[in-house]
Amino acid sequence: MATKKKSGWATLPAKAPKFDFSGDALKKAWKDLHAGDAEPYPDAKRAAALLKAAGKAAPKDLDADGVATQLQDGWRAFHEGRFEAAHEAGRALGVLGASLATKALGIHAAYLVNDDAERLQRFEFVTAIAEQAIDALPGEANSHYRRAFGLGRYSQGISIVKALKQGLAGKVRESLDKTLAIEPDHAEARLAMAVYHAEVVSKVGGLIGGMTYGAKASEAEKHLAAALKLMPKSPVAHLEQGNVALLLNGAKGEDAAAAAYEKAAGLKPRDAMEWLDARHAASQIE
Repeated sequence: MATKKKSGWATLPAKAPKFDFSGDALKKAWKDLHAGDAEPYPDAKRAAALLKAAGKAAPKDLDADGVATQLQDGWRAFHEGRFEAAHEAGRALGVLGASLATKALGIHAAYLVNDDAERLQRFEFVTAIAEQAIDALPGEANSHYRRAFGLGRYSQGISIVKALKQGLAGKVRESLDKTLAIEPDHAEARLAMAVYHAEVVSKVGGLIGGMTYGAKASEAEKHLAAALKLMPKSPVAHLEQGNVALLLNGAKGEDAAAAAYEKAAGLKPRDAMEWLDARHAASQIE
């Protein structure tokens, strides 16, 4: 069980491995750690670009070096599993830190929040922060992807059928399309798109899914293959591969799903998020 902090944010379980990204370790590991979301490394050049793009929406009295330092410290916290500190670091930077803030909040909610109502509220907050980022930084792929993540996880929490009736599926698809239009090699967006197609087809069937929502099993498989190629060493890719196998094939997909979950669970986690992904995959085959 995760332990509770006084603030209400659960920390990683005591048995979780310790990750250290101090000093140059973060930059050296960045490409592998962000193979999924294609987040650029937050150096001063990147920070300056964010400040320029955000314009008046950026917090005042910040320079590129200061923003870069705060973002790097926040991302260190995220990868080491200090999700509350990561979220707070992102929020302190306003729209400039939205990608960090939403990812920290979203991953924490997905794995370390046990109360269903609280989890849904957090995914709603992820969506709200992401929508602010879209207004200020529409050219950032992760402004759109984080919205899709928040809406998608919220939809799963209330049930896909309810989400379809409320029109949330279309909003998820819209945000994923925009993400991939900006960054075609956004592996997590590809993965999310695979899940989108598979969930819709699973709930309403191929005919209605295709006619009403543009969802197809073949598209799920195409996006899944692309994601696996882009992030083969990421546990979440194989975790979702297993989920897609079950969604599209039911009982006939159980063997393929089990193999995918075993693959995910057996990969060596490179940060706290991957450890949580791998642990969840292992729980699916216990």
